[in-house]
Amino acid sequence: MLRKLLLPTIFLVLGYGFWVSPDFKEIAAGVAVFLFGMLSLEEGFKAFTGGLLEKLLKKTTDTIWKSLSFGVVSTTLMQSSSLVSVITISFLSAGLISLTAGVGIIFGANLGTTTGAWLVAGLGLKVKISAYAMPMLVFGILLIFQKSKELKGMGYVLAGLGFLFLGIHYMKEGFEAFKDTIDLTAYAVEGYAGVFLFTLIGLFATVVMQSSHATLVLIITALSAQQITYENALALAIGANIGTTITAIIGSLSANVEGRRLAVAHLIFNAVTGFVAILFIYQLTGLVDAASALVGIAADNYTLKLAVFHTIFNTIGVVLMLPVIPAMVRFLERALKAAETGRRSAPKYLNEAASDLPEATLAAVRQETLHLYDNAAAIIAGGLSLKLDEIHSDKPLEEVIFKARTVIPTNIDQEYAESVKSLYADIVDFSSAYQGEMSADQVEELFRLRAAGRDIVEAIKDTKHLQKNLSRYFVADNPYIQHEYNTLRMRLASVLRELYKVRQEEKNDSVIILSLDRLRLDMEEYDHNLNHSLSSLIRQKLITGPMSVSLMNDSGYASDVTRKLVMMGEVLFSNSDLKTKNIEQSLSLDDEELTEVIQEQQAAKGERSRAS
Repeated sequence: MLRKLLLPTIFLVLGYGFWVSPDFKEIAAGVAVFLFGMLSLEEGFKAFTGGLLEKLLKKTTDTIWKSLSFGVVSTTLMQSSSLVSVITISFLSAGLISLTAGVGIIFGANLGTTTGAWLVAGLGLKVKISAYAMPMLVFGILLIFQKSKELKGMGYVLAGLGFLFLGIHYMKEGFEAFKDTIDLTAYAVEGYAGVFLFTLIGLFATVVMQSSHATLVLIITALSAQQITYENALALAIGANIGTTITAIIGSLSANVEGRRLAVAHLIFNAVTGFVAILFIYQLTGLVDAASALVGIAADNYTLKLAVFHTIFNTIGVVLMLPVIPAMVRFLERALKAAETGRRSAPKYLNEAASDLPEATLAAVRQETLHLYDNAAAIIAGGLSLKLDEIHSDKPLEEVIFKARTVIPTNIDQEYAESVKSLYADIVDFSSAYQGEMSADQVEELFRLRAAGRDIVEAIKDTKHLQKNLSRYFVADNPYIQHEYNTLRMRLASVLRELYKVRQEEKNDSVIILSLDRLRLDMEEYDHNLNHSLSSLIRQKLITGPMSVSLMNDSGYASDVTRKLVMMGEVLFSNSDLKTKNIEQSLSLDDEELTEVIQEQQAAKGERSRAS
């Protein structure tokens, strides 16, 4: 109800302001142009993410201090804590970074916003920046019409900067003209009553504009025109800082539980920082005066002193909250639980927040396909009458197979329907819906991930074909057929174990390719040896003809399961970019090369046996 009333109310207030004062139009237009500039700037920076942001996040968020630094630097460069918040929530929802790293980035982003106040107060008000805005807009718009993604991105950045400068110019001119008709300082309120009132005004303005940066520029231009008092300007800045959490909260509405936890952490940080700043505002004012005098800022240069205040109280917030991040993360994880859907096939990473950036979309699909594999691995293990945790343990596989001498009833059709089918459908739907802003390489990677999901599904179906005879023969009275089927179980269990090890150890891609090639080689060698073994068993009448046919067919199904899981592993467990993946996968053995290796190994064995 409130949301429906908000927009008409804003329109009415703006309409009344335009009617009362023509100068108000210039201020409002300045704010609108500035906000449009921020949107253009954000669009431009998104064009340059293309894998770079993902790599930076992985390398710079493994410690709190690195996360904090990333937040400061990225917000300083992009001049938008809102964009950094949205990116962080997007990557957190996709499982690319941890909650602790996300909290560190958000804290750093708050500190990074202070550079905007310094730029506007120190440069924007002292230089005729509208003169620089015009050429930026001209070149920017020309570049936006180019087909190249990079040129288009550069165009948005230039146009965004041009609109930002133009917006600041109009706000400054508007306030200068406005004071000739209405003196806003007449509405100044002294003492703590004024602090609380103007904090609320700053908070409301930021909620409406969804940009603390725009609110700060508005405050600084109004202060430079002496339309608000210095004390009220400080309170407005505090309110703007608290109000900026609205962007993170809105962004988290479409995120998973991790995104919502981050939004609450952002709210806690800004609320605590704001409370401390309000409580000690007069002490902080004295600290600002001392710091300003130390760096040579004049006592009556209130715009620069506001930038000093903004920096000091954000720094104090970081100093206060940084030591309690681990405790805060634990609290948020306890307080905000993931919704229990009762379905193992419920997606964990597919959400709207994860689709804000192509890299996050790819990461979300990758993580969800890994979730699909986890569900599938349990089904495949059940089809072998084995427990997945036993396969993943450090126990010798011979011991695991020897102990598992009874059939574990596993309804593969039911398990597939409950934990795989709908999840795979969700992955396909999600990956089909979010391809618009992806590069050709990213679209290709998305197709590869979807193909990996299909390989997982087909591996389950092959296991189902295998299950009937396997459940019958690995407990059969005939020791020979029992041995062969237990060997088959051993081969597939070793595939699941090796895939688990490769995934856990996070090896480089070359090592992963070698490990997966070894699995395929082992299975090919097993098939080759089985042919000789079968001939001997049939010739000696140790197994029946139907048994041999079943074993041959099931060996084929087992080979298919191995091949599909290996193909899946090459896509899901790799950490390189697409070009590097293609180079490294070209080094893996194809089917002909595998056959040649097997033949060479068999020939070498024959020579050794003849020599002995």
